[in-house]
Amino acid sequence: MKATPQENRITEIAAPVIKDLGYELVCVKIVGDSGNQTVRIMAENAETKRLGIDDCTKISKALSAVFDVEDPISNAYNLEISSPGIDRPLVKEQDFEDYLGFEAKLETNMPTESGQKRFRGKLKGMKDSIVLIDTDDGEVEIPFGSLSKAKLVLTDELIKATAQI
Repeated sequence: MKATPQENRITEIAAPVIKDLGYELVCVKIVGDSGNQTVRIMAENAETKRLGIDDCTKISKALSAVFDVEDPISNAYNLEISSPGIDRPLVKEQDFEDYLGFEAKLETNMPTESGQKRFRGKLKGMKDSIVLIDTDDGEVEIPFGSLSKAKLVLTDELIKATAQI
């Protein structure tokens, strides 16, 4: 997934801090305009794939202190820490393996050869940086680098599976 230079800079700063606290950074997103920006950071416990409110508070306090020193955003901003949720974004190649068999929505930067930009189907994994997804029209291969968005679809199957983690 494409990130802005500022999101990449915040990721570079935040990832080691979050890792030192025993969590894993999922993604960083900056929303809003320069007068009213929000830095959204999703993180999780690598084993449970969850993040509680106390965990969010711990991460927020640690990052606030580091951001005060590093000053990655020159304007005022709000910092939001959250879990990626059950219908989480898929941001790393490993995510497509971890959630093999679950339903997902994918969107590409440019239309594929078929002219399509949006896909929905069951994840079939990765092969040489190519995402494999089984759609109603058959299996589709999408280069990981061409994805602009990818997330799991909230289904009964996903809810049942995540309740067991």
